[in-house]
Amino acid sequence: MNRRFFLKQLGGVVPLLALGGIPFARLAWGGRDSDARIVAGVERIKKSKEEWRRLLTPAAYDVLFEEDTERQNSSPLNKEKRSGIFLCAACYNPLFSSEAKFDSGTGWPSFFRSIEGHTETKLDFKLILPRTEYHCMRCGGHQGHRFNDGPPPTGQRWCNNGVALLFVPQGTPVPPLRT
Repeated sequence: MNRRFFLKQLGGVVPLLALGGIPFARLAWGGRDSDARIVAGVERIKKSKEEWRRLLTPAAYDVLFEEDTERQNSSPLNKEKRSGIFLCAACYNPLFSSEAKFDSGTGWPSFFRSIEGHTETKLDFKLILPRTEYHCMRCGGHQGHRFNDGPPPTGQRWCNNGVALLFVPQGTPVPPLRT
């Protein structure tokens, strides 16, 4: 593909994003724009970015609240195979069961489903083409992207940043939710 072709294709997408993409993305995800305190039985919490920055490592903060992406193959959670639960590293909201984890070969921890009602999605246009981004329902922390190339039974791949998760092995007490 040459540069002229790419720019011509991009020219058709940019006006679409400017006119419809961003407002639609806001409507598709109620996270940061919503004042609702309780959604689907999950109580939302609000903290300033400075409060989150004090509680998290710089890498976790960047992924969770600046929507960064960790380096591929950098998370030890990618190889985690024990039974347990994966929590949001910011607020400790349970997001995934180890039963839904699989090795996607992508270099990031991957799951074929999240715990129902604990995540929410929005459209992400950062790479021009739309992707489904997902966040913790409770704190709004960015976790990763969901794709439709996963295994049965859902056919989904929830590709997560490991630094955005905390793993609690089965039989270990789960920390209380942060408030």
